Amino acid sequence: QVRLVESGGGSVQSGGSLRLSCAASGFTYSSYSMAWFRQAPGKEREGVATIDSDSTTRYADSAEGRFTISRDNSKNTLQLQMNRLKPEDTAIYYCAADPYFRSAVAGIGGPFDWNYWGQGTQVTVSS
Repeated sequence: QVRLVESGGGSVQSGGSLRLSCAASGFTYSSYSMAWFRQAPGKEREGVATIDSDSTTRYADSAEGRFTISRDNSKNTLQLQMNRLKPEDTAIYYCAADPYFRSAVAGIGGPFDWNYWGQGTQVTVSS
């Protein structure tokens, strides 16, 4: 079955960097669109960045210019490089996958557009 396992979260000071990873298994990874979402306490889950099977990427305005999403189809992994982190980036970050969604057409989409989810990894940015 589809399995997504995030890692790389932690605590960092404002202005610092973190690199999140997502290990995928149980499906044909290269043919799926992948995404990072996040959810802060008391807030709705929101899209951060997506990457389609053809490596087309999309970013939320809040992530543009600071975050970089990438995928390694040879290792079935997804990464999110986060630079110049801010306290408002504090959230649980989730990896998501879907075989049909194409962000090149529909943008990042919402949580209901993505079929498979990891358990999340906590990112805390202190000021």
